[in-house]
Amino acid sequence: MHVLKIRRIGNSLGATLPKHVVDRLQVNEGDQLYLTETPSGFEITPYDETFVKAMEAFRRSNKKYRDVYRALAK
Repeated sequence: MHVLKIRRIGNSLGATLPKHVVDRLQVNEGDQLYLTETPSGFEITPYDETFVKAMEAFRRSNKKYRDVYRALAK
């Protein structure tokens, strides 16, 4: 577990990541990260353009094929 301290950055709030976490995520200054809410809390992952495109496609089709997705989930 890593404790992050929230700090004021201009008019926003932010947290700094320890170097070993940045190394493990394989990110650099200026890269984007995802903060995803999960049933067990929040997850931070590196930005993945392929994943973003797949999620956008799913969101576009979700309403149209909602019944199909529910049937497949059973």
